[in-house]
Amino acid sequence: MGVIKASIGDALLTSMWVFSSPLLKIFTSKLFTFLGVQPLSLSAFFITTISATALVSIFTSIGAALGGASFNPAASFTFYAAGLKKDSSLFSMAVRFPAQAAGGATGVMAVLGVIPGEYRKILRGPYLKVDLHTGAIAEGVLTFGRSLALLVILFKGPKNNLVKLWLVSLATAGLVRTGSKYTGPSMNPASAFGWAYVNNWHNSWEMYYVYWIYPLIGAALAAWVFIFLQLSPPPSPTKEKKA
Repeated sequence: MGVIKASIGDALLTSMWVFSSPLLKIFTSKLFTFLGVQPLSLSAFFITTISATALVSIFTSIGAALGGASFNPAASFTFYAAGLKKDSSLFSMAVRFPAQAAGGATGVMAVLGVIPGEYRKILRGPYLKVDLHTGAIAEGVLTFGRSLALLVILFKGPKNNLVKLWLVSLATAGLVRTGSKYTGPSMNPASAFGWAYVNNWHNSWEMYYVYWIYPLIGAALAAWVFIFLQLSPPPSPTKEKKA
């Protein structure tokens, strides 16, 4: 029953996140125009990270209220592989991932139903811009980077929670810019599935190979690297020779 309850929370939170993300993108775009800021400028980057921090802060609170719900399968798998989710297992992941994917599809359908038509043409979600294998490796490497940054910032970073969230947003935004010419990027399999569903390519090998398999591999590798760095024994002190 606990897994079912967690899955329902995941589905609900993911649908809300995927619904909100495009609205944030539209809001920041309008804000750039109002302030006369170029979209690729440093000022725009700063505004984007602040806006994302505010949104993630809200969803962190909602996730906690839902009993630890998550809107990103890659993040869930990162914490599981790092041993930071004692109540998680491969079985629970196998149940929660489809729920998150369903939430992603629901969120995309909902947001496309309420936004003006002019924005539907530019909001298409992540898609492959390079060959299949290059895209898969890129998505895996980007997810590895975000997952490792997430672990380091949350468990080794500053004590202030808002600063932590801003640093996570900063790392994510930097990776999004870096990966924009490869896969979108997504770094969130549930969100990628949602957009693939409405664009009718959710059953393709490309969807699972690029946006599920490699990101989860990247998430697991990030967790193992974090564990290795955590468990590495300190250098042995040099013994002083007796006179």
